[in-house]
This record gives sequence, structure tokens and C-alpha cells, in this order.
Amino acid sequence: MSEQVEKWTVGRLLNWTTEFFKSKGIDSPLLDAQVLLAKAMQIKRIELYTNFTSEPTEQQRALFRDFVKRRGAGEPAAYLVGVKEFYSIPFQVNPNVLIPRPETEQLVLESLDRLKNFTNNCNDKSDDGVGVSFCDVGVGSGAIAIAVALNYSRILQSLSITALDISPEALEVAKANAKSSGVLERINFLQSDLLDNVEGSFDIIASNPPYVSRIEYDGLPVDIKNYEPKLALLAGENGTEIIAKLAPQAFEKIKSGGYFLMEISPAIAEPVKKILETAGWQNIQILHDDRIVCCEK
Repeated sequence: MSEQVEKWTVGRLLNWTTEFFKSKGIDSPLLDAQVLLAKAMQIKRIELYTNFTSEPTEQQRALFRDFVKRRGAGEPAAYLVGVKEFYSIPFQVNPNVLIPRPETEQLVLESLDRLKNFTNNCNDKSDDGVGVSFCDVGVGSGAIAIAVALNYSRILQSLSITALDISPEALEVAKANAKSSGVLERINFLQSDLLDNVEGSFDIIASNPPYVSRIEYDGLPVDIKNYEPKLALLAGENGTEIIAKLAPQAFEKIKSGGYFLMEISPAIAEPVKKILETAGWQNIQILHDDRIVCCEK
């Protein structure tokens, strides 16, 4: 009697792939296995567990095998499936934009808190009598600007949002995400090298700028260094070069009483503080394990 061949069920595929990803040093082996299998089967990730004993079709398994091979070689799962959740919002992503990360959600939270201060203190108006203005410098996938737009609905009609990026390809991704999130008409997208091509001034400027030094960049994991856009990561030899340009620009563009917020690397927290002091910023706070900096004019 021939031995019964064990079926490649959803459960078996997940178990095998998780162990394979662990052997490759992947940080989130089970999550990546789930995300890729759900994409191959065209179902939601939670539905994998209601189909745990079912066997995907040969076509689905072939697509999944390709995903697993590419992920094992270093290609990020988010690029393979074309989407990444950020602040409970699905964002389209591709190699033209950084993959949104949980750390950046703290930048959104701090921005929202300061927007609340404006509405509480200014009765939904800034000091020049117009709606509160917010600028996202280096918008990438649109994660910060769109999350702010969607999560501060109480002043949504009076909140003016400008989103900037030097990359036209990144701007196209951000616009597509704004459209799918229903906020395309509420955000003004502009191509600009930092704040070079921007008119007017803002109440809040937020940015997740390039802040990786040359040494840090050379030591980045393969799935970041070989796949995510270098332009959005590498700042220069020291990691502070972009911030050194942005800090005085933002000071000139911010209204009196306004805020400037950035995501940074803990490794450059002290140099960044000195840059901000030199540019004239006040009440400089470095928060969330030295990942977020906030200051005022």
C-alpha cells in the first residue's frame, strides 16, 4: 500500500514558511508568511485561520512559492504584495517610496496633539485668521499627511494640508493613496526639494527626512538597503546633512507659535538638537526613545 502524501494545507504552508523565514533571519517570519499567503490566495489575512485545513490551488501555491523565494532573497513583503498598513490605513507602496513603519506613527500622534492645541487655543483659526495649515515635507507614500487628514476630522474642513516630495514618482504614489483614502481634494501635492519651491507659511511642519549616515547605511539589512529608495534614507556622511538644511528653512516658513516635528535616529539626537538651536527653534523636545523631535517658534 502506498503511503499517503501529506497535503500542503494552509496550516502546513504557514508552518514551513515561518521556519524558512526564521532561518533567513527575517524579523517577522510568521507575519510575512501570512501576508504573502493571503495575497496569493486573494483573501484577508484573518481568513487564513478559517481555511487552516484547506489546500490552496496549484496556481495559488505557485504564486506563493515565488513570493517566498523573493522574500527569502530579501525583497520586502510590503513591496511583494503592494500594500502596507499604517495607522490602521492601507497604503499602496512600491520601490519608489519607503515602507511606512510603526515608529512614524508617533510622529502622527505628536502632530495631532499639536493640532488640537491650535484648535483649543485659536478657535479653529490660526493667528492670521485662516484655517490651520500643516505641511508634510518628504511625503513619500503619503502616510503622515493622509493619517493626519483622516484622524483629525473635527477640524478637517479648516485644516489645510500641503505635501512635498522631491520625487515625482513618490508623489504619484501619495496621490493614489490620498484618492483611495478619500482625501485627495484636501491635500495640495507639490514637487519640491524640501521647502525650496513652497510659497506661504504654516502652523505645523512635520517631516520624516533622510537621516541615515554613510556608516549606518552600509550596515542596513538587505531588505532595506537593496530595495528601499536610497534617496529617502541616506542623508550623507553624518546623517544630519538634510536636517541641517531643513531646520532653518522650516523656521522661515513657520508662523509665530508654530511647531516643527521630525522623525530622527537616536544616534543623531544631540547633533540635531544643536542644529535646531542654531536655527532659532525654542522648547526643543526629543521624545519616544530619541526618535521624535518637536520644537516651537
